[in-house]
Amino acid sequence: METTSEPVVVVDYDPEWPRLFARLRARALEALGDPAAEVEHIGSTAVPGLAAKPVVDLDVVVRREEDVPRAGERLERVGYVHQGDKGVPGREAFAWPDGEPRHHLYVVVGGSPAHRRHVLVRDYLLAHPEEARAYGELKKELAERYRSDRAAYTEAKDAFTDRLVAAAEAEESRRRRESD
Repeated sequence: METTSEPVVVVDYDPEWPRLFARLRARALEALGDPAAEVEHIGSTAVPGLAAKPVVDLDVVVRREEDVPRAGERLERVGYVHQGDKGVPGREAFAWPDGEPRHHLYVVVGGSPAHRRHVLVRDYLLAHPEEARAYGELKKELAERYRSDRAAYTEAKDAFTDRLVAAAEAEESRRRRESD
């Protein structure tokens, strides 16, 4: 399980991350036992070429709020440990099972603000490689500056990610207006 005393480390993109995601996704889907369940690769490891902490992030996407507890119970049966929302409403976090590669798994309702933010940032970075490069450089710089303070590292990134979300929402709104 992740501890906050570990140093913040950001590394260059690793082409193994998508393969690790695929393995973790298959395991989560098997645990969920729901053919309608979705598991998405989110976070920086989902963006080819983007520097990141070497920790794959996954969203288990359920259809309704009522589906969250059932998904959580099924994940706990295979060793995930529920950690609550960790300060992000609408996103239930789970620590990875012992013996598994380090990763972050969240259960979210499809289209919820937490899910939407994950997808907006990922998709915007995929569509804008110059922003992905700038974000990677920022993360490397912040990891050096805040190596021993994860909370400060995350807080320092927030302004950049908030700007990405705003830009993604503006782009999405512009596309909707153009298609009307």
